[in-house]
Amino acid sequence: MICVLLLAAGEAWESPALADLEAHPGVVVLKRCVDVDDLLASVTSGQSDVAVVSLDAPGLDPASTAHLRRHAVRPVAVTTSRSDDLDVREHAQRLGITAVVGAGELASLASVVVSVEDAADTHARDGAAVEVLPDVVPAEDGADGGRVVVVWGPGGAPGRTTVATNLAWEVASRRTDVVLADLDPYGGAVAQQLGVLDEVSGLLSASRLAGAGQLDDRFASVCRGIGEHLAVVTGLPRADRWREVRAAQVDQLLERARASAQVVVDTGFCLEEDVGSDFGGRPGRNALTLAALEQADEVVVVGAADPVGLTRLARGLVDLRERAGGIPVRVVVNRMRSSIGWSEKEIAGMVEGFSRVAGLHFLPEDRAAVDKALVSGRPLAEVGDSPLVQGIAALADALFPVSVPSVPAGRRRRGRRPR
Repeated sequence: MICVLLLAAGEAWESPALADLEAHPGVVVLKRCVDVDDLLASVTSGQSDVAVVSLDAPGLDPASTAHLRRHAVRPVAVTTSRSDDLDVREHAQRLGITAVVGAGELASLASVVVSVEDAADTHARDGAAVEVLPDVVPAEDGADGGRVVVVWGPGGAPGRTTVATNLAWEVASRRTDVVLADLDPYGGAVAQQLGVLDEVSGLLSASRLAGAGQLDDRFASVCRGIGEHLAVVTGLPRADRWREVRAAQVDQLLERARASAQVVVDTGFCLEEDVGSDFGGRPGRNALTLAALEQADEVVVVGAADPVGLTRLARGLVDLRERAGGIPVRVVVNRMRSSIGWSEKEIAGMVEGFSRVAGLHFLPEDRAAVDKALVSGRPLAEVGDSPLVQGIAALADALFPVSVPSVPAGRRRRGRRPR
């Protein structure tokens, strides 16, 4: 049985196409999607095999088709023009769609759907390579590309951005290429922490380029270089502009970034899905964070070392376990200080009681250094060496072993910009 999603975007061919598909034995139309966002949300259920879409559907872009293929859904495009028209072929190729049904060919739609699914089954049986978009070639963890480390934490400002920014800086200072992406849908702060005064949002630029199929070629234009080894994709200039970025575009951004560098991602705090997305609406605000977690090779969970922060951390670990599945999770307890009255051993026991973690790190409280770094727009390592900087270096050692220098850690020079 071939399960089909249909997105006609109001085209006149929708009704006859629906009738032909439902009349064909072995084909079932699961849903008529109202727009591209509804289609992208529907494929995540894992129940569909083929998506029949209007080639001119508003919002259909290479990132969307990449999202379909990532969930093993083959796209078939329908156009009101001739399928052999040069403009039509170029448009379909840009979107990464190879199966196109044109004017006068609608009667063959069901047969095309069956042939596309049969071809995919043949590839799977023969062990052939699965077709991917030419501009989206995901790298395996630790293989030809970098790792994607997502920094997440519960609400209450436990220090997600501070950890993400200084972690990326530390790895870059070791002459390892790093992309630091600010994907916080509630308003990015990475640019402010690094003193970047660029008025153009790298995330919004990447979203537009992904929609136009140009992100692969123009990826460097969405990054703000800091030294030779650190590239920053700045976040949303205003929190309300999260609507301009789709989760599929985040997927393409991270895949392109990891193809050439190690990747550190700063995210939002909330893991809830917008209930409106279940009724065909646009994916919710937290889709950016959820998309980043899906791409992660490892998740760093940051919690504050105080009773409220640790309670939120415990609840967050439970919520994350339901979302992250088998992705390794590493916990950072931030702002550790003796005045709390709890030892690291006691806090470790609490954390391990809620979730199995790949590692546990404690970062000491150093408000003076953090304030100085924030006011000057510099990373902590440029302010001066300290136990906090050393703690972040140890975290970098665990997350990015490829960056660990051959010289003893105590002999590393600090306070330098990445070169």
